[in-house]
Amino acid sequence: MDAFFTASGLLALVTLTFLEIVLGVDNVIFISILSSRLPKAQQGRARRTGLLAAMGMRILLLLSIAWVIRLTAPLFTTFGRPISGRDLILIAGGLFLLGKATLEIHEGLEGEEGHTAARVAPSFGAVIAQIMVLDIVFSLDSVITAVGMAEDLSIMVAAVVLAVGVMMFSAEPISAFVSRRPTVKMLALSFLLLIGVSLVGDGLGMHIPKGYIYFAMGFSVFVEMVNLR
Repeated sequence: MDAFFTASGLLALVTLTFLEIVLGVDNVIFISILSSRLPKAQQGRARRTGLLAAMGMRILLLLSIAWVIRLTAPLFTTFGRPISGRDLILIAGGLFLLGKATLEIHEGLEGEEGHTAARVAPSFGAVIAQIMVLDIVFSLDSVITAVGMAEDLSIMVAAVVLAVGVMMFSAEPISAFVSRRPTVKMLALSFLLLIGVSLVGDGLGMHIPKGYIYFAMGFSVFVEMVNLR
């Protein structure tokens, strides 16, 4: 606990909490879109469960830092490039995100009349399972960031808890805002495609600086806000 009462510890906590919130925005958007497939009465519970699962996943990974660090060790080599466990998780998660976002975009554009049979609504358990799959990918990225920024485990855990607390309050308005505006939902899905490509590229060794991604997303949001205005 002494780390919280030092200037460097407090600075690390504030900075890491901010970064955890930034890294968690895409997770909140994904959870909001998935939960919107459920009946209205279950959507709030799905969002809370998804965020709590994300927090639990990140804390568990932080408590096993040695295992997380070993994920960067090469497992095998393909086309002259070493592939680690982290790479496999990022590639699998990116492909899942690309597939899921593409299906959601298709669903949004085609509508019910674009299907020969009525689409069966997903169950609560199925939605939570999909959220958990992506939580693993987003948590890994978040934990590796935390390990690289802070040295004290208690600061890392505190930053994760604070960030999830902020996202708990923001998930409801973000979800409502996205669901009321089809163009914003389509923009959010395009962000998921962008993140998916970034994850696959990162897993294959073609790292795309986060600044470029955030700039593209920020500029797109600015244009959309002008359109809505």
